[in-house]
Amino acid sequence: MIYTVTFNPALDYVVTVNHFTLGRVNRTVRENIFYGGKGINVSALLANLGYKSTALGFVAGFTGDEIERGVKELGFQSDFIKVGKGMSRINLKLKSDEESEINGMGPEITAGDVKVLFDKLSGLEQGDVLVLSGSIPACIDADIYERIMEMLDGRGIRIVVDAEKDLLLNVLKYHPFLIKPNNHELGQMFGVTVTTDEDIAAYAGKLQEMGAVNVLVSMAKDGAILVAEDGSIYRQGVARGTVKNSVGAGDSMVAGFIAGYLETGDYRYALKLGTACGGATAFSDGIGTRQDIMKLMETL
Repeated sequence: MIYTVTFNPALDYVVTVNHFTLGRVNRTVRENIFYGGKGINVSALLANLGYKSTALGFVAGFTGDEIERGVKELGFQSDFIKVGKGMSRINLKLKSDEESEINGMGPEITAGDVKVLFDKLSGLEQGDVLVLSGSIPACIDADIYERIMEMLDGRGIRIVVDAEKDLLLNVLKYHPFLIKPNNHELGQMFGVTVTTDEDIAAYAGKLQEMGAVNVLVSMAKDGAILVAEDGSIYRQGVARGTVKNSVGAGDSMVAGFIAGYLETGDYRYALKLGTACGGATAFSDGIGTRQDIMKLMETL
């Protein structure tokens, strides 16, 4: 089974306003509500590819109820922990001449709530896949990724981590199956600027030396580079299309990579499918559909 963890899921209220102007009444020309959170995005894309997953995390209030209802419509199951105080976030994403975001705080998560999550995760078995992605709410200890991976260490669970700098660096000692920094994050980890494929492969290799099994580096319009566990280096160009939506593209790449690897055990294919999934989401208003993904696969 595949499990995803979203510590702070949200309803993303995405509005388009022509020429937004501060200090005036602005009217939307387009509105959408999406069920947000990096783990939820991964589960949604996996569902579009026909893979079952269970979404874990914390929800609260009427917005939490809506998130639970909505993910069922997206085609995957959830086992969220209902928190007593506060409500799940509503994030406002404004699309106009420039894109702006206002993100909500989320509920108050207690130590007892976190213990319930650990109890659920303790039931994972050999062969399961766990995706840990995104930032940590301020009310949760920043070392929670490490504590989860320490608990599961040595149990044959493939853990995927998609997080920034210290969150990522601190878990390498537990040998995550896959990490996915982008090229800028990769440079920040080592205090350098990476400009060439050779730079990226070299510093990705350093992350492997520190414990990562596979390192997937996304490079926006320049595609992606994978340094696989056997030292092989794979490069994949970007899918071609008109970008409509940047939200969830990286999560979709992660989901596609997982699905491709589970299907074939072939890293080159996994990278190709991950790229197609990321592109399908970027070229859509929401998470990429299987039809769009398969069309892009033919072009890569």
